[in-house]
Amino acid sequence: MKKALLPAGWVKPRGYANGVAATGIQVFIAGQIGWDEQAQFQTDDFAAQAIQALSNVLAVLHEAGGKPEHLVRMTWYVTDK
Repeated sequence: MKKALLPAGWVKPRGYANGVAATGIQVFIAGQIGWDEQAQFQTDDFAAQAIQALSNVLAVLHEAGGKPEHLVRMTWYVTDK
């Protein structure tokens, strides 16, 4: 279970939460890049690699019984386009 934290009197943020309280299993996913399950890049296209990296995140999350709505935070590092 997770609950967005909004102090009394604060304006509700759009697109993020000021804080999140969570219970249950915590899953920490290592950095994922745009290669497939065999560690092979299928394309050098930036958007396609981003989609693959997100698919990789979901695959790892699924292993823990999680779904996309269970994600609390993601940090992206784009080092080269």
